[in-house]
Amino acid sequence: MSKGWPLVSMEDIFTIARGSSPRPIDSFLTDDPDGVNWVLISDATESGKYINSTKKRIRAEGVKHSRVVQPGDFLLTNSMSFGRPYIMNTSGCIHDGWLVLSPRHRNVSPDFFYHLLGSDFVYAEFVRRAAGATVKNLNIDLVKGVQLPLPPLEEQRRIAEVLDRAEALRAKRRAALAQLDTLTPSVFLDLFGEEDRNPMGWPIKRVCDYVAEFQGGKSIESESGENAVTVSRVLKVSAVTGMKFLPHESKAVPDSYQPPLEHFTKPGDLLFSRANTTELVGAVAYVETTPSNLLLSDKLWRFVWCQPPTVEPLFVWALFQTPTVRREIARRATGTSGSMKNISQAKVFGISTILPPLSLQREFARRIGAVEKLKATHRASLAELDVFLIVLQHRAFRGEL
Repeated sequence: MSKGWPLVSMEDIFTIARGSSPRPIDSFLTDDPDGVNWVLISDATESGKYINSTKKRIRAEGVKHSRVVQPGDFLLTNSMSFGRPYIMNTSGCIHDGWLVLSPRHRNVSPDFFYHLLGSDFVYAEFVRRAAGATVKNLNIDLVKGVQLPLPPLEEQRRIAEVLDRAEALRAKRRAALAQLDTLTPSVFLDLFGEEDRNPMGWPIKRVCDYVAEFQGGKSIESESGENAVTVSRVLKVSAVTGMKFLPHESKAVPDSYQPPLEHFTKPGDLLFSRANTTELVGAVAYVETTPSNLLLSDKLWRFVWCQPPTVEPLFVWALFQTPTVRREIARRATGTSGSMKNISQAKVFGISTILPPLSLQREFARRIGAVEKLKATHRASLAELDVFLIVLQHRAFRGEL
């Protein structure tokens, strides 16, 4: 290290232990407010840097079969995803999906080690040490041998303050994006009212009154390997599952396959997932831009509009996300498996929806377009901040900040 910081193994800084569960865990869960906090992964992902509370508790007699953690302890998920660290801000017990790192002495700034343990610097070391293992999980022996720089406590605090400011900028940008995500349903409600109540008295039409057909692709056996390079690629269902078009969610198809032109996606398409779980069947995504080599699969349909068109695609995109339409799709979907449902074109065509004037639909599209431009600006800024923080971390942990 350029500043002469010592490299110290994790076990010299922390006492490292793995969680454990009283079994069967359901027998130990309790609704008693005096129960002991039972820390789940979801408690961490929702709280950010700290774990302040838990959704579940266990009875006191379950504590001896688990691992107790205290405020100031670090928790790490022990799967190969090597989830970022969390700082306990309360006490409780953890299951065997967690590792707990308890500081051995006071020469540890929680804020500094939060950034260090969650950095690419430490992640790369975890991956290197796990290389060759059949099941790539974090374990005590793997973690305790990792070497970390240990600056003086005051320097730890100074570095943490700089990195905290950079992280705060990222958090503000993410919060702005989250706020913008709420605007689409708000604009829809403002212009059209609650779709299920139709307070503005819009005409009610069936989907078949404005959609001529749903055009699907073909089931194609993909080339082996996620990184296979071919001329064309076929979209996965996950390309539309989040109601946003994700062109990278695709698979390579053999170059021997010659797809018809109508199977290629194009800008302006509105795509529909005819098969998925009950909650996700009928997901829709609007294609603003797309690579020219992406194909529809047999599980993805393109809306083909009646002529002359009486709908704006972005309006239908929002309409098909309303609770009323989502419930109708889920109700009409069929399938014996709880994990995969299908819906036929005929059943989608039979769904009744509001149909406001085309001019108002276009006004909605104009407003949503402005929102999407703002979101694109924020996403670009967030990407820059992500890179900026990584650069800061590299400099900080090399003693160059």
